[in-house]
Amino acid sequence: MNAENNAFRRRLERGAELRAVRSWGGNAEEDAELEAADAEERGKRRKVDDAARVEYLIRDAMKQGKFDNLKYAGKPIPGLGEHYDPDWWVKGLIQRERLSGIGPPAILLRIEDSELDAKLDQQYTDKQVRDILEDFNKRVIEARRQLQGGPPVITQLRDVDAEVQKWRERRAAAAPPEPEPEPQGRRTWWQRLWNGSGSPN
Repeated sequence: MNAENNAFRRRLERGAELRAVRSWGGNAEEDAELEAADAEERGKRRKVDDAARVEYLIRDAMKQGKFDNLKYAGKPIPGLGEHYDPDWWVKGLIQRERLSGIGPPAILLRIEDSELDAKLDQQYTDKQVRDILEDFNKRVIEARRQLQGGPPVITQLRDVDAEVQKWRERRAAAAPPEPEPEPQGRRTWWQRLWNGSGSPN
Protein backbone atom coordinates (compact mmCIF):
# COMPACT_ATOMS: atom_id res chain seq x y z
CA MET A 1 0.00 0.00 0.00
CA ASN A 2 2.87 2.35 0.90
CA ALA A 3 4.62 1.57 -2.39
CA GLU A 4 1.44 2.43 -4.30
CA ASN A 5 1.18 5.76 -2.47
CA ASN A 6 4.82 6.54 -3.28
CA ALA A 7 4.31 5.68 -6.94
CA PHE A 8 1.17 7.82 -7.08
CA ARG A 9 2.99 10.70 -5.36
CA ARG A 10 5.83 10.46 -7.90
CA ARG A 11 3.30 10.61 -10.74
CA LEU A 12 1.69 13.71 -9.21
CA GLU A 13 5.08 15.36 -8.84
CA ARG A 14 5.88 14.47 -12.45
CA GLY A 15 2.52 15.93 -13.48
CA ALA A 16 3.33 19.15 -11.62
CA GLU A 17 6.68 19.31 -13.38
CA LEU A 18 5.02 18.76 -16.73
CA ARG A 19 2.49 21.51 -15.99
CA ALA A 20 5.34 23.87 -15.24
CA VAL A 21 7.08 22.86 -18.47
CA ARG A 22 3.82 23.21 -20.34
CA SER A 23 3.36 26.72 -19.13
CA TRP A 24 6.76 27.45 -20.66
CA GLY A 25 5.68 25.66 -23.83
CA GLY A 26 6.37 21.87 -23.85
CA ASN A 27 6.21 19.34 -26.69
CA ALA A 28 3.42 16.86 -27.64
CA GLU A 29 4.98 13.91 -25.77
CA GLU A 30 5.09 15.84 -22.52
CA ASP A 31 1.51 17.00 -23.07
CA ALA A 32 0.35 13.39 -23.54
CA GLU A 33 2.16 12.32 -20.37
CA LEU A 34 0.57 15.19 -18.46
CA GLU A 35 -2.91 14.27 -19.73
CA ALA A 36 -2.40 10.63 -18.74
CA ALA A 37 -1.34 11.65 -15.22
CA ASP A 38 -4.37 13.93 -14.90
CA ALA A 39 -6.75 11.19 -16.12
CA GLU A 40 -5.27 8.72 -13.63
CA GLU A 41 -5.69 11.20 -10.81
CA ARG A 42 -9.32 11.86 -11.76
CA GLY A 43 -9.96 8.10 -11.90
CA LYS A 44 -8.46 7.61 -8.42
CA ARG A 45 -10.58 10.43 -7.02
CA ARG A 46 -13.72 8.97 -8.60
CA LYS A 47 -13.02 5.55 -7.05
CA VAL A 48 -12.43 7.09 -3.65
CA ASP A 49 -15.63 9.13 -3.98
CA ASP A 50 -17.65 6.05 -5.01
CA ALA A 51 -16.27 3.98 -2.14
CA ALA A 52 -16.99 6.76 0.36
CA ARG A 53 -20.53 7.16 -0.99
CA VAL A 54 -21.21 3.41 -0.73
CA GLU A 55 -19.82 3.33 2.81
CA TYR A 56 -22.03 6.27 3.77
CA LEU A 57 -25.16 4.68 2.25
CA ILE A 58 -24.52 1.40 4.09
CA ARG A 59 -24.00 3.16 7.43
CA ASP A 60 -27.12 5.27 6.85
CA ALA A 61 -29.24 2.20 6.03
CA MET A 62 -27.94 0.46 9.15
CA LYS A 63 -28.95 3.46 11.29
CA GLN A 64 -32.43 3.39 9.77
CA GLY A 65 -32.74 -0.33 10.56
CA LYS A 66 -33.12 -1.44 6.97
CA PHE A 67 -30.91 -4.47 7.61
CA ASP A 68 -32.84 -5.56 10.71
CA ASN A 69 -35.09 -8.64 10.44
CA LEU A 70 -33.74 -9.84 7.13
CA LYS A 71 -35.19 -13.14 5.95
CA TYR A 72 -32.05 -15.23 6.47
CA ALA A 73 -30.43 -13.25 9.31
CA GLY A 74 -28.52 -15.73 11.47
CA LYS A 75 -29.61 -18.68 9.30
CA PRO A 76 -27.77 -20.57 6.60
CA ILE A 77 -28.54 -19.45 3.07
CA PRO A 78 -30.59 -22.19 1.36
CA GLY A 79 -28.83 -24.04 -1.42
CA LEU A 80 -25.38 -22.80 -0.41
CA GLY A 81 -22.74 -25.49 -0.86
CA GLU A 82 -24.94 -27.74 -3.00
CA HIS A 83 -23.99 -28.73 -6.54
CA TYR A 84 -24.77 -26.17 -9.22
CA ASP A 85 -28.22 -26.46 -10.73
CA PRO A 86 -28.67 -24.49 -13.97
CA ASP A 87 -32.42 -24.24 -13.35
CA TRP A 88 -32.10 -22.87 -9.79
CA TRP A 89 -33.77 -19.57 -10.60
CA VAL A 90 -36.81 -21.13 -12.30
CA LYS A 91 -37.29 -23.63 -9.48
CA GLY A 92 -36.99 -20.86 -6.89
CA LEU A 93 -39.57 -18.76 -8.76
CA ILE A 94 -42.03 -21.68 -8.92
CA GLN A 95 -41.61 -22.29 -5.20
CA ARG A 96 -41.80 -18.60 -4.16
CA GLU A 97 -44.79 -17.75 -6.33
CA ARG A 98 -46.48 -21.11 -5.71
CA LEU A 99 -47.03 -21.60 -9.41
CA SER A 100 -48.83 -24.75 -10.43
CA GLY A 101 -49.00 -26.57 -13.72
CA ILE A 102 -45.34 -25.88 -14.50
CA GLY A 103 -42.77 -28.64 -14.47
CA PRO A 104 -42.11 -32.12 -15.78
CA PRO A 105 -45.23 -34.33 -16.06
CA ALA A 106 -43.77 -36.92 -13.68
CA ILE A 107 -43.57 -34.42 -10.82
CA LEU A 108 -46.91 -32.77 -11.61
CA LEU A 109 -48.66 -36.16 -11.65
CA ARG A 110 -47.07 -37.14 -8.33
CA ILE A 111 -48.32 -33.91 -6.74
CA GLU A 112 -51.79 -34.39 -8.24
CA ASP A 113 -51.87 -38.02 -7.05
CA SER A 114 -51.17 -36.94 -3.47
CA GLU A 115 -54.03 -34.41 -3.60
CA LEU A 116 -56.49 -36.53 -5.61
CA ASP A 117 -58.50 -37.96 -2.69
CA ALA A 118 -59.21 -34.47 -1.35
CA LYS A 119 -60.33 -33.39 -4.82
CA LEU A 120 -62.62 -36.41 -5.14
CA ASP A 121 -64.16 -35.72 -1.72
CA GLN A 122 -65.38 -32.35 -3.04
CA GLN A 123 -67.49 -34.01 -5.76
CA TYR A 124 -71.22 -34.79 -5.44
CA THR A 125 -71.90 -37.62 -7.88
CA ASP A 126 -70.36 -40.92 -8.94
CA LYS A 127 -70.11 -39.63 -12.52
CA GLN A 128 -68.00 -36.63 -11.46
CA VAL A 129 -65.63 -38.92 -9.54
CA ARG A 130 -65.37 -41.35 -12.47
CA ASP A 131 -64.65 -38.54 -14.94
CA ILE A 132 -61.82 -37.16 -12.78
CA LEU A 133 -60.26 -40.61 -12.29
CA GLU A 134 -60.47 -41.50 -15.99
CA ASP A 135 -58.87 -38.20 -16.95
CA PHE A 136 -56.09 -38.75 -14.39
CA ASN A 137 -55.39 -42.29 -15.67
CA LYS A 138 -55.33 -41.04 -19.27
CA ARG A 139 -52.71 -38.39 -18.41
CA VAL A 140 -50.56 -40.92 -16.53
CA ILE A 141 -50.55 -43.21 -19.60
CA GLU A 142 -49.70 -40.26 -21.90
CA ALA A 143 -46.82 -39.19 -19.63
CA ARG A 144 -45.42 -42.75 -19.69
CA ARG A 145 -45.48 -42.77 -23.50
CA GLN A 146 -43.55 -39.50 -23.89
CA LEU A 147 -39.84 -39.89 -24.46
CA GLN A 148 -38.83 -36.27 -23.91
CA GLY A 149 -36.53 -36.94 -20.98
CA GLY A 150 -36.99 -35.82 -17.41
CA PRO A 151 -37.69 -37.96 -14.36
CA PRO A 152 -39.47 -41.28 -14.87
CA VAL A 153 -43.24 -41.46 -14.29
CA ILE A 154 -43.76 -43.67 -11.24
CA THR A 155 -47.34 -42.60 -10.50
CA GLN A 156 -49.68 -45.60 -10.42
CA LEU A 157 -52.98 -45.78 -12.29
CA ARG A 158 -56.08 -45.61 -10.13
CA ASP A 159 -58.69 -48.41 -10.21
CA VAL A 160 -61.82 -46.40 -11.00
CA ASP A 161 -64.38 -48.78 -9.46
CA ALA A 162 -62.34 -49.24 -6.26
CA GLU A 163 -61.79 -45.50 -5.93
CA VAL A 164 -65.51 -44.78 -6.41
CA GLN A 165 -66.30 -47.30 -3.66
CA LYS A 166 -63.75 -45.67 -1.34
CA TRP A 167 -65.25 -42.27 -2.16
CA ARG A 168 -68.73 -43.56 -1.21
CA GLU A 169 -67.39 -44.93 2.09
CA ARG A 170 -65.61 -41.68 2.96
CA ARG A 171 -68.73 -39.73 2.06
CA ALA A 172 -70.94 -41.96 4.24
CA ALA A 173 -68.51 -41.66 7.17
CA ALA A 174 -68.39 -37.87 6.84
CA ALA A 175 -72.18 -37.45 6.54
CA PRO A 176 -73.85 -36.06 9.67
CA PRO A 177 -75.99 -38.59 11.54
CA GLU A 178 -79.76 -38.51 11.05
CA PRO A 179 -81.39 -36.33 13.72
CA GLU A 180 -83.39 -38.32 16.24
CA PRO A 181 -87.08 -37.49 16.39
CA GLU A 182 -88.05 -35.55 19.47
CA PRO A 183 -90.11 -37.56 21.97
CA GLN A 184 -93.81 -36.72 22.08
CA GLY A 185 -94.46 -34.74 25.22
CA ARG A 186 -97.49 -32.85 26.39
CA ARG A 187 -99.07 -30.77 23.74
CA THR A 188 -99.44 -27.08 24.35
CA TRP A 189 -102.87 -25.51 24.60
CA TRP A 190 -102.71 -24.14 21.07
CA GLN A 191 -101.76 -27.59 19.63
CA ARG A 192 -104.76 -29.10 21.35
CA LEU A 193 -106.95 -26.29 20.14
CA TRP A 194 -105.62 -26.59 16.59
CA ASN A 195 -106.17 -30.34 16.45
CA GLY A 196 -109.60 -29.96 17.93
CA SER A 197 -108.78 -32.07 20.89
CA GLY A 198 -109.23 -30.75 24.35
CA SER A 199 -107.85 -33.78 26.14
CA PRO A 200 -104.25 -33.58 27.38
CA ASN A 201 -101.73 -36.23 26.31
